[in-house]
Amino acid sequence: MGTETEYGIIAPGISDANATVLSTQVVNAYATTLREGLGNLAGTRWDYTDEAPLSDARGWQMGRSVADSSQLTDEPPVLTAEEVALVDQGGTDPSEDAAVLMNLVLSNGARLYVDHAHPEYSSPEVTNPLDVVRWDRAGDVVVQRAMARIAATHGFAPVILYKNNTDSKSVSYGSHENYLVPRSVPFGRIAAALIPFFVTRQVMCGAGRVGLGSLNQQPGFQLSQRADFFENEVGLETTVRRPIINTRDEPHAVAEKYRRLHVIIGDANLSEVSNYLKLGTTSLILSLIEHELVPIPEIAEPVRELQAVSHDPSLRHLIRLTDGRRVTALDIQQMYLEAALSAVTAQGGGDAQTADVLARWESLIETLRRDPMEAAGQVDWVAKLKVLQAYRDRDGLGWKDPRLALIDLQYADLRPDKGIYYRLAARNAMERLVSYDDVVAAVTDPPTDTRAYFRGRCISAFPKEVVGASWDSIIFELPSQRRLQRIQTREPLRGTAALTEELFAGSRTAEEFVSRLQGGPEPSMAP
Repeated sequence: MGTETEYGIIAPGISDANATVLSTQVVNAYATTLREGLGNLAGTRWDYTDEAPLSDARGWQMGRSVADSSQLTDEPPVLTAEEVALVDQGGTDPSEDAAVLMNLVLSNGARLYVDHAHPEYSSPEVTNPLDVVRWDRAGDVVVQRAMARIAATHGFAPVILYKNNTDSKSVSYGSHENYLVPRSVPFGRIAAALIPFFVTRQVMCGAGRVGLGSLNQQPGFQLSQRADFFENEVGLETTVRRPIINTRDEPHAVAEKYRRLHVIIGDANLSEVSNYLKLGTTSLILSLIEHELVPIPEIAEPVRELQAVSHDPSLRHLIRLTDGRRVTALDIQQMYLEAALSAVTAQGGGDAQTADVLARWESLIETLRRDPMEAAGQVDWVAKLKVLQAYRDRDGLGWKDPRLALIDLQYADLRPDKGIYYRLAARNAMERLVSYDDVVAAVTDPPTDTRAYFRGRCISAFPKEVVGASWDSIIFELPSQRRLQRIQTREPLRGTAALTEELFAGSRTAEEFVSRLQGGPEPSMAP
């Protein structure tokens, strides 16, 4: 599993700032920081060879002529000469290795790049939700370092990044999740079982938002930053006509064995508990689907109910099911929880992290039933609402007051000394699951139990020879070879530390490494 975060970005000192240029400055600022801090090249460029964004899991291919331009993620972004000048006015290293970069693969196995008008961090693949929290937070540190670099660079206006999902002026940007699932599981079964779950899981992992409607046309507060921007139940798009279930069939793995479930409906979480439960509970539901043990409380109007649930912070809204029952979002979450508890108990209780996810899920449902405000230390939307309500009570503010919208935005500010979330966390008002030291280590170190280890170690060990990388390949340019050497990494659980650490340790050069990897003669160990 893994996450993708598109960060909101502004430059307060530039009224007509180009968001794509600002995003490119973030990538290049971090690249410069890497060059100075590590003494090597700033990551590795992205290889687009295996991208297939228009393949649909329902069995067809969307034509490029009818696809929205935002869907064409298999094409590298291009800046005009004027935009390049704005990115590179003194902020990057003048050496021959420096150039305006739009994509980087980092030594922790992650990807940092420009996704249209946003800087985006895609975490490395991990095998458990606690590691999701760790490497997702590492992405926040990466862009915080880029912000600091830009602010310290003469001639550049400071930029501010936000971990949120909307500019509150009709634009929404994503916080996506990815899960590896067996291709043998019918996609229709996955969609049917996940729609009710996704409609209701926002009670645990919504980020909270001031205003109702995609244009903030009504006053109020809601659970989710994303709910009002969804229009369909199932579909291939991600930026227009957004569906609850995305059908992109781009596995980034052995296509005959796996599919990558690309989830676009989640909010960007700063709360570690919300993030942990978002990924942990979803992976448990996918296991239930795989073993045909999942309940399917079919919702009569999923898109309408998605928004109705979001618009009711009391959590009392009744959802109409196709069988005539009316239940709350918490009732539906309880159905899924009970099925997961039964399945895990039947299998002997599961591992420690599975048990912890189940215990936290159960406890949080009970807390939200009793009084949602008691969950302020765990759930983003509740923490945000508690802060907003304090200002409303003190100053008599109505939900239309623009000061509340500013507080909403300030919650997601990634500057540690300015962001409301960070201030709450510093006062121990938000529960933390991973230490800051572990997060800082994850900025440079890859996970050890997936192919991300191989990708990250190749980049850190052989930065000059690795000329391209993607989720499922590494490209070497070796002096002795006329052609580039592409190493396929299509099996997500190969390339781990257990399988390759000795190979890295025993290879002094990229030539030796690739030769041994491909089964060539053992290199000489002479000095």
